[in-house]
Amino acid sequence: MAFTENDLMEELKQYLRITWPDQNSEVLGIVKRGKAYLNEIGGGELDYEQDETVRQLLFDYGRYVYNHSFELFEINFQNELVKLSIREGVKSIEAENTETST
Repeated sequence: MAFTENDLMEELKQYLRITWPDQNSEVLGIVKRGKAYLNEIGGGELDYEQDETVRQLLFDYGRYVYNHSFELFEINFQNELVKLSIREGVKSIEAENTETST
């Protein structure tokens, strides 16, 4: 079974302790914007199903946005975002080197 944005929305709702369904569209929008934001930093599509670090960053992004504090997210998570960018950049270079050596 494929991991969907709705699955991430439900997990984010649990993380934020939202138990009512009337905010589903708002939380789903946060998930979509968060994925786009983190994918841009990572330089491509990230694996939100298998990569716990990426998923936690998405949930923390959601926590800040939900609480109207997005401007503090980049400040408070700067180290994690830089590590993500470097890690994904290294993966990309390794993949390119593997392709050219075969």
